[in-house]
Amino acid sequence: MAAGIASAVLLAACGQLAPPAPGPAAEPGAYRAGAAPSVATYAVDPQASLIAVTVRRAGPLARLGHDHVVASHTLAGQVAAGSGSADLSFRLDQMSVDEPQLLRDAGIEKQPSVQAVEGTRTNMLGAVLDAQRYPLVTLHAERQADGTLNVAITLHGVTRSLALPATVRIDAAQVSASGTARLKQTDFGITPFSVGGGLLSVQDELEVRYHIVARRPLP
Repeated sequence: MAAGIASAVLLAACGQLAPPAPGPAAEPGAYRAGAAPSVATYAVDPQASLIAVTVRRAGPLARLGHDHVVASHTLAGQVAAGSGSADLSFRLDQMSVDEPQLLRDAGIEKQPSVQAVEGTRTNMLGAVLDAQRYPLVTLHAERQADGTLNVAITLHGVTRSLALPATVRIDAAQVSASGTARLKQTDFGITPFSVGGGLLSVQDELEVRYHIVARRPLP
């Protein structure tokens, strides 16, 4: 019973959402920042990067369900540190479900069965996210003068812009960004999963934790 997103994400804490608008799909790693050739670019390192989304249960029969963590280890894209912009993406069908360590990190003690994990994946990719029609989550970030990030997230065919505070570290070798955020599935036109007329469901709000690392290519 896992939902959305995984949504959304990359960079960080709570922000104001703009009205939704249709968003075009992009290829993984598409780079739209428009940086000049002289601006140094950094390539996202998927092995060092993580987006983890915690999905909490809800409804009168919530005690019979499970909380879940879905995660992406396949983030792709580029960062132009000099211009303060980045373009990132990941595929929904490549997300993991309920990795034991990520469950523990989220404070979830119970490990779902193999059958429950597969059921969660089926529900998430099918009825909830319609991943066959909308396979990618894309993000375009612009760093503002006050240090916040303006991030346009496209998920489920809907684009939302968020103004987010973020912790960003930049040096000659790499750029990193990390933090947490809370996002609502319904803001992206996603109906949270439920059964039994809502007796057992998932919460609309998702907890997103991210750590993104981008490195300079070797000369």
